[in-house]
Amino acid sequence: MTSTRYREVAAEIRDRIALGELGDPGALESEAALCERHGVSRATVRRALVELRNQGLIESRQGAGWFVSGSSFHQRLAVGTFSHAPSAVADAGGQVRRSVVGFGYVPPPAAVATTLDLAAGGEALQCLSVRSVDGTPLDVVTEWVTDDAAGALSRDDAAHPGIWQALERHGYRVGTVRQTIASGVASPADAALLEVEPGAPLLLVRRLAVRTDGRPLALADHRYLGHRFTLEVEFRGWRSAGATEPPGITPHPPTERSDP
Repeated sequence: MTSTRYREVAAEIRDRIALGELGDPGALESEAALCERHGVSRATVRRALVELRNQGLIESRQGAGWFVSGSSFHQRLAVGTFSHAPSAVADAGGQVRRSVVGFGYVPPPAAVATTLDLAAGGEALQCLSVRSVDGTPLDVVTEWVTDDAAGALSRDDAAHPGIWQALERHGYRVGTVRQTIASGVASPADAALLEVEPGAPLLLVRRLAVRTDGRPLALADHRYLGHRFTLEVEFRGWRSAGATEPPGITPHPPTERSDP
């Protein structure tokens, strides 16, 4: 049973980590308690824990047990608003550090060129960076900026305050942020930057910044470590298709923030 069941145990623990069910300071139950919880042997639990450790999700502390590696940040999003990862990290008392790995003009992939309305065969500014919190990687970010706006940016801007914040400082206004969320796993390149094993679960978040006149401005692909970042969506009121607002619910006008 150990050869197959340990993967199921690892998956169940991974889900609990991602959903923030372990609390502060992120301690797992003892191995004996995990055996009882999952109805398996100590060998099965130990193999599951070792797999999660190899993926960078947990760590063992001598004499104290097993703990989630680093902190897990939950970003709450409300309809009509947008806030970025550093705000969630700051709320948790952490500090984000951005390390720029690559910065320059390159031909973008066809899908990116289409999304940003770039001319065929043209180039765009690409920035590849790793964001860490208190020394532990949080995500890998690939950002693309349209050529008409990229000239205002430097590599130092990319490191601090960040591409999108720098664009705003240079007078480029974001009217809308479109966000797409999916799941994925770490490629060998991701794994090297995030200091985990290839195949570690990732949360993929694509954010497109659109100017107030409707033209694309920048695209950011975030590859978050799945156990370290969670997006929560808050809906204001509820109504079914074609229904009016329920009694007692007052519609809120949308607000925008342009600091992804």
